[in-house]
Amino acid sequence: MRDQVLWRKIARIIILIKDQLGIPVEKAMDLFYRSHTFELLNNPETGLQLMSDQYIFEDFCKEMEA
Repeated sequence: MRDQVLWRKIARIIILIKDQLGIPVEKAMDLFYRSHTFELLNNPETGLQLMSDQYIFEDFCKEMEA
């Protein structure tokens, strides 16, 4: 069950990336799956899974700016 919830959260974040950056979904997936934010999201000890989709998206954007 936990994996399904995380999978849906990841899908929503990828849609946010696609919509906000105006890029194809494949590019959004590639960027997100290669990001440190994605790595942190997959580690339950970070607590990032408990944050909102928007918060994670903003964290991802900050990472991309750096």
